[in-house]
Amino acid sequence: MLKKIFKKLIKNNTPRWLVLLIDIYIVANTFIIAYLIRFNFNFSFNVAILSKQVPIVVLVSLASFLIIGSYKGIIRHTGYRDSLNVLIASFLIVLLLSGVVYTNNIFHFITGFTIPKSILAIHFLLNVFTLVVSRYLFKMLYIFLITDFKVDTRVLIYGAGETGLLTYSVLRDLKENKVFIAGFVDDDKYKVGKKINGLPVFDASVLNANFIQKKNIDEIIISIQHINPSKLIEIIDKISSLKVKVKIVPPAKSWIEGNFKPQQIKNASIEDLLGREPIEINNRKLKKEFENKVVLITGAAGSIGSEIARQISNFNVKKLVLVDQAESDLYNLQQYFYNQKKENSTAIVADVRNKKRMETIFNAYKPHIVFHAAAYKHVPFMEENPYEAVCVNIAGTKIISDLALKYGIEKFVMVSTDKAVNPTNVMGATKRIAEIYINGLYHKGTTKFITTRFGNVLGSNGSVIPLFRNQIKNGGPLTVTHKDITRFFMTIPEACQLVLEAGIMGEGGEIFVFDMGKSIKIYDLALNMIHLSGLKYPEDIDIEITGLRPGEKIYEELLADGENTSETYHEKIMIAKVKPIDFGKTEQQILELCQLNEQLDFEKTVKKMKEIVPEFISNNSNFDKFDS
Repeated sequence: MLKKIFKKLIKNNTPRWLVLLIDIYIVANTFIIAYLIRFNFNFSFNVAILSKQVPIVVLVSLASFLIIGSYKGIIRHTGYRDSLNVLIASFLIVLLLSGVVYTNNIFHFITGFTIPKSILAIHFLLNVFTLVVSRYLFKMLYIFLITDFKVDTRVLIYGAGETGLLTYSVLRDLKENKVFIAGFVDDDKYKVGKKINGLPVFDASVLNANFIQKKNIDEIIISIQHINPSKLIEIIDKISSLKVKVKIVPPAKSWIEGNFKPQQIKNASIEDLLGREPIEINNRKLKKEFENKVVLITGAAGSIGSEIARQISNFNVKKLVLVDQAESDLYNLQQYFYNQKKENSTAIVADVRNKKRMETIFNAYKPHIVFHAAAYKHVPFMEENPYEAVCVNIAGTKIISDLALKYGIEKFVMVSTDKAVNPTNVMGATKRIAEIYINGLYHKGTTKFITTRFGNVLGSNGSVIPLFRNQIKNGGPLTVTHKDITRFFMTIPEACQLVLEAGIMGEGGEIFVFDMGKSIKIYDLALNMIHLSGLKYPEDIDIEITGLRPGEKIYEELLADGENTSETYHEKIMIAKVKPIDFGKTEQQILELCQLNEQLDFEKTVKKMKEIVPEFISNNSNFDKFDS
């Protein structure tokens, strides 16, 4: 009952004025104690003089605390900085009292007023000790009163540096969850074996199943800033195989208003295992680029298109025109903007294959910038349905880019794929032909035609990550087509930042590619996802090798044969220098392809595509018979 009353009393922060009064009271009393210590705890000193000095000590301490602001800290969060402020305030009290004594000795304001130097020194030491200790005692009392001594989660903090200590502080003061911090883990030999805040620092090498079981650990929180990506992968890979939850403290730049909150500690995700630093773009020109512009996005309901729309909506655009034939997903996007109270967007259900419909939209809204993200992207499906791949990826792109040229659009940015490089499948070949077509248009008018080419997007619709998640949810197995298959990966925000940045730096005719680091083995990705789900391979979830699908590559490329790159002002973005082509001839071939495709003869269609793109060599496909 008494504990509950105290809890109510300390629920809110202690008022600053109360802390100030307590500090002044402590200083006044330590001054009296200093006299007693100086005179061996007998009253052989002049008590009348002391009674004149105490009010002055009170005024001096008040001035010092107000100047330094040592009373402003939240007592229950007392730390190093608060102790330092107390030290400075105590030192200022000594200086001011010395100044008062010195001045009185000259002008004799108060008869017989003097303070021995030994008392000033003793008083200073008592102040520092008492003020700091009182704060920590109150802090300990607070923790005692709010603690129910029932532990729900036992945690190890991986990283005994500044971020680790901050994580410790945040978790320790967390009232909602009953967390017990068992210690720190670090690979710094100077920290291992020592104690920080009374907690042991364990060597990283001790992390194994026996140690976790012995210490009864439920979670390990990785709390290291500026960690090498390969090192992070190594750490996560090691501890995710143990029967613990793996969590991670995000980079400091993502902390809310610069403050670290416990809710920001997140489960380690597959995005943390990209093996490279996240690609960041912070271009101030973006705001100016989209200022008062009408922006049209095709494929707006897809993973890339919708994220582009969300990012652009943060700028002061005049109108955001969202076009897609997937009505359900487009409706969800429309509702997102409605809930965000962004009323300058319009969602239109329409198909890029319908030239007449597309022209009515261009004529009605007269966009300044077009982001063309509409495409079919699934390799096996498009291998079986070349007609649809050509209709959308080639004919659809031709319709939108021709309209952009006709209506004098400022910029046309197309989203392409690394599968367009030395394509081995129908989907990749259609995207390469689309690249060729729009790159050939840039000299025909004022429109700047730009291509962005990147690898697989983590978490996009139909990608391997959602597939693995569903397979894990259903008890497995995880299906991998080849044990050595690798892919380049990027996150959806990274991909969309590239697209927006390309719209800024592009002058027309460029293909922008990312330095995406090393490609990742899909088999390793599957293993990591099993571990991050708290499961074991193969005991809980198995991995099944199913064999390469039609048209599938083992290794992806970002540059085609004969291409190299030139640098841009962003170190992670390059421009692919493509081989020159006879666009007049190629344009005629593309027109013939679109007409031929209407005959619904898949073999003739694919054969024509191989004629346009000689490097299109089918892999594990029925169309390989057309390769010379």
